[in-house]
Amino acid sequence: MISTLSFGHLPPGAHARLSISSSPQSSMSSSSDSPMDTPTFNSNETSLPDTQTEPRIDSRLGSDEIVPKVEERELLLADVKPEPVSDEPPISPTEPIRVRRGRGRPRIYPPRSPTASSKATKARSKTGCTTCRKRKKKCDETRPFCLSCQKNNIHCEGYKPVELWKSGKERAAEARRQSLDIKFELPPLMEGVENDLDRVLLQHFASRASCVLTLQGDQPTNPFTKILLPMALKHEGLMHSVLCLSASHLCSLSPSQDYEDRQTFHRGKALQLLNQDLARHKTGGGGTMIYEDSNVAQILIHLLHSICDGNTSGEYRMHMMAAERIALTQKSQNPEFQTLFDEFFYYHLIASRITSLDGTEIPMMEDFNLPFQVNPETAALIGVSDGLFGFISKISNLRRKIRARIDNHLDPTMDYEALIAAHAIDSALRAWVCPQTPGTARYTVSMLYRQATWVYLYRTTKESRPHPFIKGAVDDGIKYINELPAEGAIQSNVLLPLFLIGCAAFEVDQRLEINRAFSGLMASTGLGNISFAKEVVDRIWELMDADDSESWDWEKIINGKGWDFLAT
Repeated sequence: MISTLSFGHLPPGAHARLSISSSPQSSMSSSSDSPMDTPTFNSNETSLPDTQTEPRIDSRLGSDEIVPKVEERELLLADVKPEPVSDEPPISPTEPIRVRRGRGRPRIYPPRSPTASSKATKARSKTGCTTCRKRKKKCDETRPFCLSCQKNNIHCEGYKPVELWKSGKERAAEARRQSLDIKFELPPLMEGVENDLDRVLLQHFASRASCVLTLQGDQPTNPFTKILLPMALKHEGLMHSVLCLSASHLCSLSPSQDYEDRQTFHRGKALQLLNQDLARHKTGGGGTMIYEDSNVAQILIHLLHSICDGNTSGEYRMHMMAAERIALTQKSQNPEFQTLFDEFFYYHLIASRITSLDGTEIPMMEDFNLPFQVNPETAALIGVSDGLFGFISKISNLRRKIRARIDNHLDPTMDYEALIAAHAIDSALRAWVCPQTPGTARYTVSMLYRQATWVYLYRTTKESRPHPFIKGAVDDGIKYINELPAEGAIQSNVLLPLFLIGCAAFEVDQRLEINRAFSGLMASTGLGNISFAKEVVDRIWELMDADDSESWDWEKIINGKGWDFLAT
């Protein structure tokens, strides 16, 4: 009997196959030590399961046959076979997985599909418009305004700006940087002075602009810094007027868009506040308007602004009319301010007659003095306090009468009354005594005004032709101009006499000196009306050279150009 015992086929490297063959004799003496009893390997074997690790008894062999235990050896990497590669294409992530249904009755609660369980939840969009997000509606995200809001007739609030993501370190660095950049602006110290440029304008007014409007260049005696500036510190409207005047003067010296913008701003604010103040004013007896000193000062500043700005549209007349009503109806309780107002108002009122065709006569006293008194030592202008403007006013009135006779073709143009008036003015002018100290700049400019007044009288009553008399008068006037300091407050009063003497310069060498004086005056004062005065003088010279009889009437020339300005 041959019995075959074999170990089942084990994984490679785990254990070998073993087969035992024996005869009946050998089975009876299995415990002998004969070599014949040694088990031999045979190809006919029976495979044992891989999981069998314990010895078992084969029922076919009887109770004495025992299957020995086989120990597993260590698994080597080289013994592992690679997984077979499938020829089928991989499953697409978007293609649902087909699960084979099991047999039998379906469950009451079937399991969820792997596709549904693995599908990520869609987050809410954060890029919609603000209105749709508030309403919790779907937004089509049309820019700048979504169609959904337009379709529902709802105001679309638009989209929030995109914020770039920043790390915590970047946000902390930005916060530190912003904390270092924080600057707290100080509030304005004075009403009306709002920024750094306004502070520059205020400083310019105190140090430069106020000096070219008055003979008092020194700060302690300058009426603008002594009287008007303290008033401006308490009145916002007057402060805006002061800054407007300063910006206008700076624009004449060095044109700048910033200066022009601030000039326009302060002018608008000043006029607005002035109108508000006038609307609140109480009326005195008889319904007369009573003006406060600050409002009177505003009117005076706006009058001077038309000079600095070089306005030729006659803007100054509106302020002149208001100042004239004030001068005739009320007086200030501050004597210093009243003197300042009277002097500046009458100076510009009489000077305006030299460059305009206004036929209104200025009432003068018989002694050619103005209806108020100004101390010549403290006078801020020349001609008003010493009586010279009384002569100029009389000459302006005489000039209008002669023009009316010429326009009406009356002969002679110088009638008896005109001759008597001219003789009286000439006699009084020769007897005039300068109240200033000889040798001073004030004395020189006063004598210049006297010379220009006589030239004004000559050009009014005589034919417009060269003559030794007028040549000598113009030469003397040029000498006075050359004696004046080229810089300083004294130049503020030179334009009016320079204009009158220039309109009488028939000689070429005289015109060279006049041109030089105009250039120096423009450089030292920067007033905007100087260039227009010079243009009129150039036109007069052209008519002189053409032997035109109308060269004496510069008022008509100015009016023909459509201009109306002050040569002061």
